[in-house]
Amino acid sequence: MSSTIKHRRVRVLLPLAAGDMYDYRAPDSLDVEIGHFVTVPLGKREVTGVVWEEAADSDLAEDRMKDVLSLLPCAKLPSDSIKFIDWVAQYTMQRRGRVLRMAMSVPDALYPKTPRVGYRYTGALPEKMTAARKRVLDLIEEGGVQTAADLAAIAGVSTSVVKGLADKGALEAVDLPAEKPIDRPDWQYARFDLSDDQQVAAKSLASDVARQSFSVSLLDGVTGSGKTEVYFEAIAACLKEGRQALVLLPEIALTAQWLSRFEARFGVRPVEWHSDLGQAERRRNWRAVIEGRADIVVGARSALFLPFDNLGLIVVDEEHETSFKQDEGVPYNARDMAVVRGKIGDFPVVLASATPSLESLMNAKAGKYKHLKLPSRYGGALLPNVDIIDLRQHRPGSQRWISDPLRLAIEATLAEGQQVMLFLNRRGYAPLTLCDSCGHRLQCPNCSAWLVEHRLANRLQCHHCGYTAVSPKSCVECGAEDSFKACGPGIERLSEEAEMLFPGRRIAMMASDTVASPRAAAEFVAAMERGEIDILIGTQIVAKGYHFPNLTLVGIIDADLGLAGGDLRAAERTYQLLSQVTGRAGRESSPGKVFLQSYLPEHPVIEAIVRQQSDDFFALEAAGRESAGMPPFGRLAALVLSSPKAESVARFARDLARCAPMGRKITVLGPAPAPLSMIRGRHRYRFLVKCEKDVNIQSVVAKWLKGRKVPADIRLQIDIDPYNFM
Repeated sequence: MSSTIKHRRVRVLLPLAAGDMYDYRAPDSLDVEIGHFVTVPLGKREVTGVVWEEAADSDLAEDRMKDVLSLLPCAKLPSDSIKFIDWVAQYTMQRRGRVLRMAMSVPDALYPKTPRVGYRYTGALPEKMTAARKRVLDLIEEGGVQTAADLAAIAGVSTSVVKGLADKGALEAVDLPAEKPIDRPDWQYARFDLSDDQQVAAKSLASDVARQSFSVSLLDGVTGSGKTEVYFEAIAACLKEGRQALVLLPEIALTAQWLSRFEARFGVRPVEWHSDLGQAERRRNWRAVIEGRADIVVGARSALFLPFDNLGLIVVDEEHETSFKQDEGVPYNARDMAVVRGKIGDFPVVLASATPSLESLMNAKAGKYKHLKLPSRYGGALLPNVDIIDLRQHRPGSQRWISDPLRLAIEATLAEGQQVMLFLNRRGYAPLTLCDSCGHRLQCPNCSAWLVEHRLANRLQCHHCGYTAVSPKSCVECGAEDSFKACGPGIERLSEEAEMLFPGRRIAMMASDTVASPRAAAEFVAAMERGEIDILIGTQIVAKGYHFPNLTLVGIIDADLGLAGGDLRAAERTYQLLSQVTGRAGRESSPGKVFLQSYLPEHPVIEAIVRQQSDDFFALEAAGRESAGMPPFGRLAALVLSSPKAESVARFARDLARCAPMGRKITVLGPAPAPLSMIRGRHRYRFLVKCEKDVNIQSVVAKWLKGRKVPADIRLQIDIDPYNFM
């Protein structure tokens, strides 16, 4: 009687939205290890996944077991990355495959790039010398070895000219590295002079890095205090230890000044990771990270899932920024997950901000985080004076938004040869367009949102789904022609008013749809620094850490914008945004001035900005949250149901409500139509689960949904710790 030999089995995780791990046989011919990227059969196709764990307990019949087909020529996914993906999936209640997909976002990087072929001059000359051939030879004598494509592009010839010179013996082919090498930063390249406060904070961070153990430090400094220079010293300490560092920045495409400061300190630019990179650069950078050749990476929130093998530090700059929270796909907060990643890898994490989040402040107050403060600006610069313009007393007038006091201040500032910033957090020309005859409002056909007029681009646009349309000539409701009127201002309309009030002045707009790439941002910053812009009009992106030496006046057109609505963090977000905007004024020797236009000058947020008393504001905000049991004193989870069929999603929401969890420490709010009840053609209902802090909210939600089959036409999205309540 023969016994069946049971071969070694492993579990492979595939980067798919459905399913989880699958058991495969590890052939003796392949040295399969945990973390290997492999190809495996799945149905009739071959897919790429990661060997996640051993499967010694697999009960799948031997005749049904399929083999791992091949190992990919790539370094293994580090064990810390595997632990991190497992943790994120469990915490966010998402499939592990969906989280793995974020770490495997560049499939081409799993394969080495084909070596490049370059050409160099041999010293010989072709029998027939044409003008095109001469340009190539002159160029290569100066530039050394170059590819045919580069030579042809610079010399203005076709690649056949280059290859013809090679055939004639004037050039010879040589192998080049497959990719451009990664520049290695020098931790001793050019240290900055630090103030006493900066030195104390930098020494604390550097010692944490040297200890190579987990800790979290909240670097809390006023705008212009030099937080970046302080955490650069922590990065230097990390480089000295031979470990990798990651810096997370919000809206990475708009950080030209940050990259320049990094290069001044370390001699080279860091490795970048953000959506604006081309596919070739993303491929190169991903592979450099997993092979340990990327010493310092600066990136947007997705950089947190890069496969670092030797990570020794994470810095989250502007840690309060809501853009660190991802709402689509796998909902997660990169700030919070960075702390988890540091805990898994046993290394320090630095959270830096001029206006820290209430969550981080409470953790610092409780002693969970080290609190490092920079209370004054670097180099003796003073914080700007902040004055309120009460719009109830100083009305700008019909279809005007710049009050007389602000206009006079702008005129005086420009007369002194200094720059002005006007802040309004609304893109486009007007947020609403309606018919002057019947009141009909132009609405997105796919969303319950008004269309925003972008007059410069001659279009109406939905900022939720991207739908665009040309402004109609006549009203679809009443038939009136040329009756549509713009209501309220966007920065385009504000720019129009500024051009009328300050003729001849150089006015520029800065918003996410006008400055859409790192190159455009760098050009914009350079123009400001050269003094080629007199008045800068911008949305929230102008508040992101920019340093304009000659900018001395900031005018906030509508300081009340953002205070209304049912958002849990509306007051906190408005305070943080206004604080960041006011911090752009007077960052050098010339004193800065800020004017806030408001109809609510007695509002606690407005008063806190004027007094520049963040402690008072956050104490008031904390007391309100605590009394309501809201984060960070309680826990929230959102369940969003959506479907193309309104009745279908409403019916399922009612069915789900009948079995909602109940308890002394648990409250379920809803179901109710979401404030944006339709997005991209899908009708939306929301539940909000509220628990006391000691309750495992994931367990509550899991028990509620257990055994509940979601209809095929309905999508259920779970968001643990939601930031978006729309």
